[in-house]
Amino acid sequence: MASFQYSAQNSKNAIINGMIQAASRDAALATLKNQGLKPLSLNESKISKGFGFKKGGGKVKTKDLVIFTRQLSTMVSAGVPLLRALTTLGQQAENPALKKALEDVSKDVQSGMALGDALGKHPNAFDDVYVNMVKAGEAGGILDDILKRLAIQQEKNDSMRKKIKGAMTYPTVLIVITVGAFFGLMFFVVPTIGQILKDLAGPDAELPKLTQVMLAISGGMKKYWYLLIGGGVGGFILIKKYLKTPVGRSQFHHLILKAPAVGNIVTKIAVARFARTFASMVGAGVSVLEALRVTANAVGNEAFKEVIMGAAQDVKNGEPLSKSIEKSPLFPGIVPQMLAVGEETGQTDVVLIKIADFYDEEVDTLIDSVSSIIEPIMIVIMGGMVGLVAASVMGPISSLSQNISG
Repeated sequence: MASFQYSAQNSKNAIINGMIQAASRDAALATLKNQGLKPLSLNESKISKGFGFKKGGGKVKTKDLVIFTRQLSTMVSAGVPLLRALTTLGQQAENPALKKALEDVSKDVQSGMALGDALGKHPNAFDDVYVNMVKAGEAGGILDDILKRLAIQQEKNDSMRKKIKGAMTYPTVLIVITVGAFFGLMFFVVPTIGQILKDLAGPDAELPKLTQVMLAISGGMKKYWYLLIGGGVGGFILIKKYLKTPVGRSQFHHLILKAPAVGNIVTKIAVARFARTFASMVGAGVSVLEALRVTANAVGNEAFKEVIMGAAQDVKNGEPLSKSIEKSPLFPGIVPQMLAVGEETGQTDVVLIKIADFYDEEVDTLIDSVSSIIEPIMIVIMGGMVGLVAASVMGPISSLSQNISG
């Protein structure tokens, strides 16, 4: 997702300046038009992605946003005027970025702008899902209820991110240790042992093949270390840049879905995110087409995004969403079946929340399983490296011992 600075004209012919986050320039223009704005200029910005919001310093953390959302919901439910609630919460906000955003939102609301439109000017703090749900809440006169839904959804998403991050911490540490151990052995241990063996056996002694291979690898790494490091860093930068392009990101997201173990986890996460986001928006009164558009951008995977956008086109042509989703192999069979039940009973949001909860539990189980498998695999790899070094050392030592005995 890229950030764009824009200048646009609203329905009252007032000029509005702000930031918007979108996958591309065309997507940003479409979002502005959907918000009832007439774009005058649109330029890509270098501001940080996601919930990051550098203007005002720091980032708007999910925790801060959840607290703000719950407090605003409580104050609106208690009958506190919206402007007073925003002003009070802005003054109390500890996060500088959120404080600055709420100051701007308060000014816009005071000038007569709707809350959803005012929040939409700060996409790095309030994403499309947040803005569209607030707009739906304002239109339906149920803003307090919508804010409660938003807080719950953000907490669920944050909980999922923390679980994934926590599950990946230990394997990452093991991988770093393994790579560090490999380079340590190749740069320091193997050359030293090789020199000792040559001193003991003499310059003309023929070492075992395994020992020769290990010494050759070590010697090459020591001699061309700058190419190794430069190539690694350069390759990482090039891959990172390529993955930021639409084509690269799409190819990577399609590829990761086919990866063993990881692909299954990514699929279930994407399905859970789709179900929860779409359910929240439909339950808030957002139109199905708009809910699908926003959900497609919020699901976090380009492969699923393509399917959801295709489904939106099918729905526009009169086809039920469940039938369209059923065509895609990305969605497990249970999803279109339960979605069809929801469409028949008029409880699509309720059914989708159950799907989201089910796949959240599935993700937890899979993450625990993969984490438990990674640990012994990494230990075996580390043991294998140490074993190779030991074998390359013990071979010539054994030969020397036999020669001495003979």
